[in-house]
Amino acid sequence: MSVPGVTVERDKETGVAVVTLDRAAKHNAITLEMARGLSAVWRGFRYEDEIRAIVVTGAGGRAFCTGVDRSAEVPQPSSPYTIDDPLLTIGPKANDLWKPVVAAVEGMACGGAFYLLGEAEFLVAGEDATFFDPHTTYGMVSAFETVHMAQRMPFGEVARMALMGGAERISARRAHEIGLVSELTPPGGALAAALAAAGVIAGHPTEAVQGTVRALWSVREAARAQALAHAPHLVALGNLPPERQAELFDGRSTGHRVR
Repeated sequence: MSVPGVTVERDKETGVAVVTLDRAAKHNAITLEMARGLSAVWRGFRYEDEIRAIVVTGAGGRAFCTGVDRSAEVPQPSSPYTIDDPLLTIGPKANDLWKPVVAAVEGMACGGAFYLLGEAEFLVAGEDATFFDPHTTYGMVSAFETVHMAQRMPFGEVARMALMGGAERISARRAHEIGLVSELTPPGGALAAALAAAGVIAGHPTEAVQGTVRALWSVREAARAQALAHAPHLVALGNLPPERQAELFDGRSTGHRVR
């Protein structure tokens, strides 16, 4: 299956596949076509018994992913009780895939990237990676993103990241200190380290591995599902109109602090 903007490579000898967001010139921002394609990719892996672990990464080294492509037009219903979010099903767990997924992060990971990172088992990052959530800066509610990250980061760190918006970025080292990132590598080394870890996992009996993944996620599933159920209403009620968001985005400052 070919998905524009997404590359999938399979190594049947090791049992590891690599899913790459492949729009380096656009910082691997996700188009609507890519969002649909990612969902199909994850669902397809459920039927590939020879693939036992997966690495997800971004092309080019400058960014893992910067969320949804801002040129995408997503019509919204008029009701404040519902919202159409094209990123809801871009992650493996949203597609009922319980094979382990390791994320390899280089460069920027922000906003909608957290839909993917929030559904990986663990993250490996190059030392120049940064994590941030610019939603509030541009008049948008960070709801789905904060729910995903609240499962992986201390509450205060998630709150600070979301509320500071584009003014501040979390360095890879800080992300490692707070437990978001499990392993730091020299810049450019995240993919190799993630592949090494995935290769070890893929070498274990797959029934035990998938059962362990499912058990781990069951710990947080109820709270996560309840929080995500509130997210559409908060976004619908709290977001500025799209034209005002665009004005804020066009007038954004490039200055930010990395901590």
